[in-house]
Amino acid sequence: MSELLAQGPGLEAWLLLAAVLFAIGLYGVLSRKNLIAILLSVELMANAVNLNLVALSRYSGNLVGQAVTMFTIALTVAEVVIGLAIVILVYRTRRGIEADQADMLRG
Repeated sequence: MSELLAQGPGLEAWLLLAAVLFAIGLYGVLSRKNLIAILLSVELMANAVNLNLVALSRYSGNLVGQAVTMFTIALTVAEVVIGLAIVILVYRTRRGIEADQADMLRG
């Protein structure tokens, strides 16, 4: 019994957790109007993908998934910076951060 506890949860548990996180993030993207809430939901979806990559990498014994995860974390940080810059731009021009107010960015 102690050996089972030392190993931790199995691959199915990690994949299920990642699926639940992704579903919560998808619901947040589709149901929210606030741009910051949408950005947080996209971040949650990206973290679910990263969790899948790390779990599959750990259980396959290959470290490529963990290396790709580090790269995607760096890309997610860049995405957050650009997203917050867009939110600040929308707030300065429209005095609100609702998603339907971002139509002025169409060009």
